[in-house]
Amino acid sequence: MMPISMSIGIVFYPVLSQLGFLTPYLIFFMLLLSYSNLSFRTIRFSKLHFWLLGIQLIGSVVVYGLLSSLVDPIVAQGVMICVLAPTATSAVVITGMLDGNMSSLTAYSLLSNLAVAVVAPVLFTLIGNNQGEMSFIAEFWEIGQRIFVLLLLPFIISIVISQVSPRTHSFIRKQKSMSFYLWNIALIIVTARTVLFLLTEGQGHFLLVCLIFFLAFVVCAGQFLTGRKLGRKYDDTVAGGQGLGQKNTILAIWMAQSYLNPISSIGPGAYILWQNMINSYQVWRKHH
Repeated sequence: MMPISMSIGIVFYPVLSQLGFLTPYLIFFMLLLSYSNLSFRTIRFSKLHFWLLGIQLIGSVVVYGLLSSLVDPIVAQGVMICVLAPTATSAVVITGMLDGNMSSLTAYSLLSNLAVAVVAPVLFTLIGNNQGEMSFIAEFWEIGQRIFVLLLLPFIISIVISQVSPRTHSFIRKQKSMSFYLWNIALIIVTARTVLFLLTEGQGHFLLVCLIFFLAFVVCAGQFLTGRKLGRKYDDTVAGGQGLGQKNTILAIWMAQSYLNPISSIGPGAYILWQNMINSYQVWRKHH
């Protein structure tokens, strides 16, 4: 489905790119479905989770600082968002296929998303496209409102529904397969928007695009390897690798297109390909 969805976005980009306003709504409902399927009573945080979170948050700042000063701010943004992006809720599925600790990965996925909801508005205010156009507080508030609502409100709603209307909560839990279709619709739209940006603004940035594409692979492979190596110390190898390496790329692309230079969205766009290749290899190796 992934190559089909991306192909549709590429071919019909003039029309589909106009549907960009739907992306945050799709992300919202995907997260609501995911949070509704969490068992909060079984969630336990460990030292590994906080090590992974530190790498995710501090690493994104370090990567941006180095690449911004040594290479180019656009490249820095494209690679930084690949580190900052929270763990994909679908990473739990891959963790299960690899016989990893699904409960551990679920806990980190929740922690990762909630942390990004707090940290991302600060980073985007400092390095985003609207620097100097409004005060720090005003811009932080504007960005924070959208990201807080997008990442935190589904979490709050899922808890409220589970307490107020168990029957509704049970119905939502049964619709978890809808996340797959919503993800593909979102992928079609963000691919179309990326193609539009490349054709209108990216023609003069060919080398930057190629560099972002390559560095996205370096960061992707590096995060999977680092996560697995760190997880091995806590007897949680698979969850460590998937927690740090498998990202919510749709959210990352939306954030890059909304708050950073649109060209930087090539980073998480390329990350989709790299992480799926790595996941496919891991699953193939596990079962052969």
